[in-house]
Amino acid sequence: MNDVTNAKVIQGRTGPWEIVLGLEVHAQVASNAKLFSGAAVGAGAAPNTQVSLVDAAMPGMLPVINRHCVEQAIRTGLGLKAKINAWSRFDRKNYFYPDLPQGYQISQFKDPIVGEGEVIVERDDGSAFTVRIERLHLEQDAGKLLHDQDPDFTYADLNRAGTALMEIVSRPDMRTSEEAAAYVKKLRTILVYLGTCDGDMEKGNLRADVNVSVCRPGDYEKFRETGDFGHLGTRCEIKNVNSFRFIQQAIEYEARRQIEILEDGGSITQETRLFDPNKGETRSMRSKEDAMDYRYFPDPDLIPLVLDPAWIKRIEADLPELPDAKKARLQSQYGLSAYDAGVLITEQARADFYEAAAKGRDAKLVSNWVTNDLAARLTAGGIDIADSPISPAAIAELVQLIEEGVISSKIAKDVFERMWAGEGGASEIVETQGLKQVSDTGALEKIVDDLIAANPGQAEAVKEKPQAIGWFVGQVMKATGGKANPGAVNQLLKAKLGL
Repeated sequence: MNDVTNAKVIQGRTGPWEIVLGLEVHAQVASNAKLFSGAAVGAGAAPNTQVSLVDAAMPGMLPVINRHCVEQAIRTGLGLKAKINAWSRFDRKNYFYPDLPQGYQISQFKDPIVGEGEVIVERDDGSAFTVRIERLHLEQDAGKLLHDQDPDFTYADLNRAGTALMEIVSRPDMRTSEEAAAYVKKLRTILVYLGTCDGDMEKGNLRADVNVSVCRPGDYEKFRETGDFGHLGTRCEIKNVNSFRFIQQAIEYEARRQIEILEDGGSITQETRLFDPNKGETRSMRSKEDAMDYRYFPDPDLIPLVLDPAWIKRIEADLPELPDAKKARLQSQYGLSAYDAGVLITEQARADFYEAAAKGRDAKLVSNWVTNDLAARLTAGGIDIADSPISPAAIAELVQLIEEGVISSKIAKDVFERMWAGEGGASEIVETQGLKQVSDTGALEKIVDDLIAANPGQAEAVKEKPQAIGWFVGQVMKATGGKANPGAVNQLLKAKLGL
């Protein structure tokens, strides 16, 4: 059951309000061909060069289902802990768009390929909540209209037309904009792990329709008890939002817009709206249609999908380790905290990189280097971790030098920067640059003795105020060019100063 106590309360002029959110996420199926034709799929092609006669809706052309796309939908359903429907069918959803040549979309309505499932999502504070999945269905994407090519004409690029989409419909289980963004992040991670969608939001391969409504405190709980949507306010759908930040901004703006209308005595019109990221506001696109307006009926050109249970079992057996299971294993196997493991599993490639580097090394230390120093460098350079110029073995070598006391953590920072610059491996850099940590107690003892003799007042002060020992530590580090072993220095100073 979802945690209904986490609702964000917005204080209006007439009292408190709460947000209720449900999302319809459109994920482009990872496939080399379209849902009902053999035309290629991929970004960057010249306009209208990836269009078959089926995609262009030429007379007499018949759709043929892409088995791989069906398999990808089943994999996704299994990854969402959802029911796979052995019998499903395609319907025609009738509406006119200039970039939809058929005049209808082949989709699924009453009988989707995937039924109810769930996604467990973590909030920033470490707590978790469950988003119930209502359904997942397959459908075609439309093309794209180009308005900036000519001052007098609009052009249509049909390269996307017919591309396979999975529409993943949630129940209204999210209560804050942060929860909605966290849900989409988690869903994206699952899809990428499964290999069923690349999750590229910039290219529109993953985008969300956000349904927003507001209600008074207590009304949502009544809805959860009764299932009666009458307890919730009229929802508006914000179409095709393609970034986590925009999802949050659109929700915050839309919720306040609805509250202002209601508090002024108005009513909310059910409609589809667009989010303008430049202005940070939503605007009306069209009135929201209900199912009856689309005049759904079974597509006469496609027979129902009947799935072999043995095929579903084979797909299930081939599923990879998914994020929740990987997180639990990293905690158990490497002794990582829930937070550290959670950061690592957000990207499959990052988790794989970590495990390759952590074998036989200090797991926590490796995690710190992968998620902090390396991650910062990669982000600044716009580099994927799979293309990192520093390999997992190189990180392991650096950590080994720290573990063995050859270099300090501070010196390791300098070594890392030199590794990034391509000056060689960690051991090579430490040797050629003379960066080995000074752990020789004899050499350190002379430096400590000279410091105490030269600063008797400071030495007496440390005896009264032990935390002042840091001044001496700093002086020793300065005298050794930062190469002194801090642990050895502290032990020597405490012994000499009688602490």
